[in-house]
Amino acid sequence: MSDLKPVYLIAGSDRPKVQRAVERLKGHFDPAGIEHLSAETASGDEAVAACNSLGLFATGGRLVLVTDVDGHRNKEGRLAGGWRAADIEAVTAYAKAPAPETVLALVAEEAKKGSPLAKVAELLLYEAKASALVPWVTKQFAELDARAQPDACRLLVDLVGDNSDELRLEVEKLVLWAQGEEITAEHVEQMVLPRGPVKPWTLTDAWSKRDVPTVLSAAQRLLRQGDTPSGIAWKLGDHVALVAACRRFAQEGIGAAEATKRLKRRSEFPVKKAYSAAESWGEAELAAALVRLAELDVALKGGSPLPDELELERALVEVSR
Repeated sequence: MSDLKPVYLIAGSDRPKVQRAVERLKGHFDPAGIEHLSAETASGDEAVAACNSLGLFATGGRLVLVTDVDGHRNKEGRLAGGWRAADIEAVTAYAKAPAPETVLALVAEEAKKGSPLAKVAELLLYEAKASALVPWVTKQFAELDARAQPDACRLLVDLVGDNSDELRLEVEKLVLWAQGEEITAEHVEQMVLPRGPVKPWTLTDAWSKRDVPTVLSAAQRLLRQGDTPSGIAWKLGDHVALVAACRRFAQEGIGAAEATKRLKRRSEFPVKKAYSAAESWGEAELAAALVRLAELDVALKGGSPLPDELELERALVEVSR
């Protein structure tokens, strides 16, 4: 107990590390001396009362573990529930005169160094920054003695988002499924269910398959997310141009890996998908689609009296048939 602080605040977006920190802390105590509360059902005063109560069966000190201090993620991805100002005040007051032989551990998703709880607690903050998520996923595969291609790691982050708990779960599922085989982007696409907002490739994949209803549905969802008609037109135009270029490369006997280098694309995966799409589209069709999307660009820049969304819908129907 002498090396432990009376109050800890354990938080951050790297949820596996947060959980490991909690488990390490629990390892210092007899299981009978650990009391688990949730801030969504227990108030700050109740947490303080638990700290001040005497343990009947525990030896070697007591741990009061309070989870969900800042609530849980709702459907919109925002934190809801958890403790309010009065609860936090009760805990900060307790921290000034904590109970002997007792550790209070507070577990949250987010924590700022200058927050009231962080000022009175030993802050253990584990963040998984968005820019570092792909290397983080790569490390998770390595920890499980599995091999995953860089494209697979990038696609997994794109599909799942920045929730490290869900990313780790998907990594474990993929490793179990792969049975020692190297994990590719194709494996991720087959096995992982996309979360949250629709991704741009939902639109381009549907176009590649000439699936007009899905093209229109994906475009509407992208618009509701805040994308613009011009942005959607650019994404599809870029993909059509990629498919046209890959069709020419394929005719010349150039593979996807070499095409990726020549096109200066960051990832081979979309190039491989473009090669696959090129098998279903003729050269004249691709040229016509590019012309129609160029006309759409002019219309969206003031060349048409029609609403932008209507112009976009008309063009998507025409180029997807």
